[in-house]
Amino acid sequence: MSGRDDKTEGKMDEAKGKLKEGWGNLTGDESTQAEGRSDQAKGKGKQAVGGAKDALDDAVDGAKKLLPDMDKKTDLDRRNT
Repeated sequence: MSGRDDKTEGKMDEAKGKLKEGWGNLTGDESTQAEGRSDQAKGKGKQAVGGAKDALDDAVDGAKKLLPDMDKKTDLDRRNT
């Protein structure tokens, strides 16, 4: 799953949790309130994971641009074969 997918899924979980917590507040159901808060926390966690994946992907892409193509043999390697 990509970082963007994690972030989207996390936002959906967070929204679902807010609705669930609101319903629990409206009905006085403490269990539903707690489930809603749990869903919100889970959603925020997924968003954080998605952000970390995106940051890692960006770092890898940046490193690839800085490093020479490692698949190509160097001049020294060519002389030794």
